[in-house]
Parts: sequence; structure tokens; C-alpha cells
Amino acid sequence: MGQLLLKGDPIGNFQGVLFDKDGTLSHSEPHLLALADARINTAIEIAQDLAPALKSSELSHTLRRAFGVDSGLLDPGGTLAVASRQDNIASTATVFCLLGCSWPQALAMAHTCFDAVEQSSLIDTTPSPLINGAGQLLGDLHQQGVTAAVISNDTRSGIEDFLIHHQLSAGVAGIWSADDHPRKPDPQAVLELCDRLGLPPQRCALVGDAETDLQMALEAGIGGVIGFIGGWSRPPELPSARHLLQHWNDLALSRAA
Repeated sequence: MGQLLLKGDPIGNFQGVLFDKDGTLSHSEPHLLALADARINTAIEIAQDLAPALKSSELSHTLRRAFGVDSGLLDPGGTLAVASRQDNIASTATVFCLLGCSWPQALAMAHTCFDAVEQSSLIDTTPSPLINGAGQLLGDLHQQGVTAAVISNDTRSGIEDFLIHHQLSAGVAGIWSADDHPRKPDPQAVLELCDRLGLPPQRCALVGDAETDLQMALEAGIGGVIGFIGGWSRPPELPSARHLLQHWNDLALSRAA
């Protein structure tokens, strides 16, 4: 067990810390903005072939709103930043429906769009950079015997690739991904991850950058709920955070009191 210190002030003794990935450990915004552009451009190409009545400008504008892209910035609480791939497919299909497609056609077009982007060379598949200071904290947790885990709506392979790329795998004891069920923000996802780790939820802290993450943690009975606001150009609004963290260097670990 270790004591977490925020700017030198103790905020609790914990046996484990659960981390979100995108926008918390990973500087994901540039990658996600590029992904949004690729999906939008591909959606327009598909619509021109399969639904020519759709106006390209209207489709582009509506998809940007659906993904949470505005003036070159990403809404940290939007679907692209927070939701799983499957949820983003559903939101894309909904946009196609709003613009005149039937649901079966819209869903097929959305799947075709996402698959085409993933099979193309439009997106750099190199894992996003680690946010400054996150690696040091994970190393400190591992050294002092505090369990660390990642709970994210990325795929398991996406999480594992990120950890391997940044040489963090040895310090992360567990993963809960979009491939697990239920997915976050279902509180049961937290409870099952804690059970998998052999830790009581009240002895764990969770660090996340989305209000849904923090509400999930509170409902699951997590002992320390920390909102991370330093991962996006537009800081997220996190009213459920018991503590707010701007820089990873502000969070330290000491021996439990």
C-alpha cells in the first residue's frame, strides 16, 4: 500500500491505482483528430457511391459535431475521445440516418467506412506519446508494490501495444478494454477489474479524464477519484472529481502512513 500525495498533500492510502489511457496516460488528441479527418473523408467517398443524394458538406459538418471536433480541437467529453469503436460506428450510422439513409444502409456504410480507414495507410499506427510524468509514476507504483491497471475503451491490442511501445507492461498488472464486458462506463467493469486484481474497490484510486469515468468510479465505490485535466487542448469539465490533477509530476507516492 502507498500514500498518494497531490502537490505534497496526502489524499489517501491505496493498494491499487486504475488509469484511463487516452487523454490520461496517452497524448491522444493529434491521433484522434487525424482519425476523425480520415473517417469523415472516407464517409464522404462512400456516400458519393452508395447514397449520392447526401450532401458532402452537410455530412462533413454533422460528423464533426458527432465526433466532437470543433475548430481543430477535440471535445474531451465527445464520442471520439471517450466512446468505444463500436459506439462511434453507431454514432456515424446515426448521422447517415439523420441525412436520409435507412438504418440497415447507414450501419453498413459506417462499418465500411471504419474498416476502410483501418485497412488504409491514412493513419499512423504508432502508439501515441506518453504524457510527461506518467511513466515515472507508474514506475514508482511498481517499485513500491502498488498495483497499477488500465481501464479503457480502446481495444485490448491497442492498450497492449501502447504499454509495450512505452516499456510499461511490467508495471501494469491488469487491463480492462473495449473487448471486455461490460465496457466502461458501467460500474461493473470497475468492480470486475478490481476482483480480477484481488483488490477491494475502496482501497483503489482511479484517474480519468472523462466525467463518465469519474461517475463510474464513484458508483463502484472506488476510494480515490482523481480527474486528470492535462491531456487535452481544451481541458475537460470534471465536476465529480474529488481531486483535480493538471500535471503528472504533481502526483507522488510515499510509504503509507
